[in-house]
Order: sequence, then structure tokens, then C-alpha cells
Amino acid sequence: MEDDGQLALYETVAARLKQAHALVRALDAPESERAAYARRLLAATTVSKHDLAAAARRVEVLVDELRALDRDSETPRHESD
Repeated sequence: MEDDGQLALYETVAARLKQAHALVRALDAPESERAAYARRLLAATTVSKHDLAAAARRVEVLVDELRALDRDSETPRHESD
């Protein structure tokens, strides 16, 4: 049934938007960088009102980027003497 698929997509996008929001809030980055990610999150939210599939793609890319940033920040850095 198509409605079941649409409902599942709504649930997925909603969960991913919530996850992206948490990642943006927790981002340890300059304010300008956080603001840029927040704008992308708002854009994905707006798109979700008109094109759920496009919003799903946008938020997926955003979450992947934020996770990569989070992993990079957890990697120990070695300073050279």
C-alpha cells in the first residue's frame, strides 16, 4: 500500500531531522560553521513539507557530514615538537 510507504518515509525523515538537530547542537565548531549547518537543517525541514524524498536525501547527506565531523573531532591529534 502506497500510504504505508509514505508514512514510513515521514517517520524516517522525522527521526533523521531530529538526529541532525542534535548533531548540529552538539557540534564543536566555530559559530559560523554551526550556523551554516543549521541553515541546511532548516532548508531540509522546509523541503520536507513539499518533497519528502528530496528532504530524505538532503538530511541523509547532512547527517553523514555531521557524523564525519564528529568522528574527526574524536581522533587524537599528535602535535609535532
